[in-house]
Amino acid sequence: MSMDRYEHMIYMERPKSQNHPPMPMADRAVQFAPFAALTGFSEKIRDTQERHEAQVLESEKGRDIDLL
Repeated sequence: MSMDRYEHMIYMERPKSQNHPPMPMADRAVQFAPFAALTGFSEKIRDTQERHEAQVLESEKGRDIDLL
């Protein structure tokens, strides 16, 4: 199949609706945002991270840690 048949489409202007105003860019971006298939998963991860950080801080209390 030859691309010559469709080459004219490259230069065509984008169709504009007579019935609907253009969607704002922010709304368009949301349309393609990742789907949260696991509802609440991000919160669980954040909770686990906070608990872990608290445990690490608690275990490090009283220790003299040289980070260099």
